[in-house]
Amino acid sequence: MLTLYGKNIPSRIFLGTAQYPSPMILENAVRHSGASIVTLSLRREIIGGEQRSRFHKFIEMLDAYVLPNTAGCCSVKEAVITARLARDLFKTNWIKLEVIGNQDTLQPDIFALVEAAKILVEEGFDVFPYMTDDLIVAERLVAAGCKTLMPWCAPIGSAKGPSNTASLRTMRDHFPDLPLIVDAGIGRPSHATMLMELGFDAILLNTAVAKALDPVKMAQAFAQAITAGRLGFEAGILNPRDIAIPSTPVIGQAVFP
Repeated sequence: MLTLYGKNIPSRIFLGTAQYPSPMILENAVRHSGASIVTLSLRREIIGGEQRSRFHKFIEMLDAYVLPNTAGCCSVKEAVITARLARDLFKTNWIKLEVIGNQDTLQPDIFALVEAAKILVEEGFDVFPYMTDDLIVAERLVAAGCKTLMPWCAPIGSAKGPSNTASLRTMRDHFPDLPLIVDAGIGRPSHATMLMELGFDAILLNTAVAKALDPVKMAQAFAQAITAGRLGFEAGILNPRDIAIPSTPVIGQAVFP
């Protein structure tokens, strides 16, 4: 079973809560996917007023761990303050740390990300940093005290799927025992299967599910794809070969004159 910061997580599919057509569809997507963790933007909570309170209570009914995030933050100061507010509001030390550096690609500002992670870890937060697939950044975040990493496979909402499989595979090989959760850029269930076959521990989805014609059915599809990929990884997937290997043994075959 997957363990994150001392908590056992039954499911390897995590869902964001933004952009769904209705709260009911969101609820059904979470329940039918079996997601154990849902992410939630603190900005949505603060801006919502009375609606915020209702949505917060609704999230609590989903029977899943809440992972607040600092979505939309563009500086260390902004991210740290948002994380502190999230801890007070949701009564959890968990925080998905996002510090955006480019508004077109929504690529993380890796320098600010590492700095903010250091501050929050020192304050007792369990930090889930949203990062690129850069191995050196990963090492800096681990050195800062992060015990889980969340590399992207492509820019947020792009649906491109894994754009640099070699880098992701290198990161997985370099941190064999560290929980690695792929976050952002996934568009199809097959993308999720591919990533899980590489040995990643979980997948965080939002746009690919919320914007589907049938979000509930898509959530189910991703859940099954993630399970299939994980089972394949655990079973031991064959490496590609350049030559054909007969499935029927040649030795012992009958010889005809």
